[in-house]
Amino acid sequence: MNIERARFNMVEQQIRTWEVLDTEVLDVCAGIKRENYVPKNFQNLAFTDTEIEIGFGQRMMCPKIEARALQALKIESTDTVLEIGTGSGFMAALLSSLAQKVDTLEINADLATSAAEKLAKDGFENCTVHLSDGIDGFAANAPYNAIMVSGSCAGRRKTLENSLTVGGRLFIVVGVEPVMEAILITRYAEKIWISEDLFETTIMPLIGAEKKREFQF
Repeated sequence: MNIERARFNMVEQQIRTWEVLDTEVLDVCAGIKRENYVPKNFQNLAFTDTEIEIGFGQRMMCPKIEARALQALKIESTDTVLEIGTGSGFMAALLSSLAQKVDTLEINADLATSAAEKLAKDGFENCTVHLSDGIDGFAANAPYNAIMVSGSCAGRRKTLENSLTVGGRLFIVVGVEPVMEAILITRYAEKIWISEDLFETTIMPLIGAEKKREFQF
């Protein structure tokens, strides 16, 4: 596989055509080596439009969703960012390339260790991986300018919304399969949050934030 050609095609044919036009986001997606965060047995899928198994029942989001989330969050170089659900570490790498500081939370010890090693190897010294159940955020370091939830939740998480600074942004996918919606929540004032629907999608739920549909007779 020609890795650089595959990376170029990922950005131009998947990401850009999915309404990602922010040049800084496109540059970041092209510049960070996504293949470093994919299990070796799935290297041939590193740049494809699909979720990739990373073990422990978890999957990486597909590239276009990662990019749309990053574009929506509008990360500034002075921002302190929280990610819920480190997984492979790739989304943390994207965030760290734009923000001043990133805390990323992972509930699985093996995934947390692996992601921390990959991020350190790629030089992301401004990113800290915490072994933690991040479903309610990370109060110790709150508030945050931006929060990325890298897993779906059955509904909105008020504790996360309260962890935003005024002007802070939260990307989260809410709902249960087969109906989920990616939304951006912005804290406009101390007690005012505005929600914007972005797009429909389905992604892996956060552990503890999933909710089974009730059967209707």
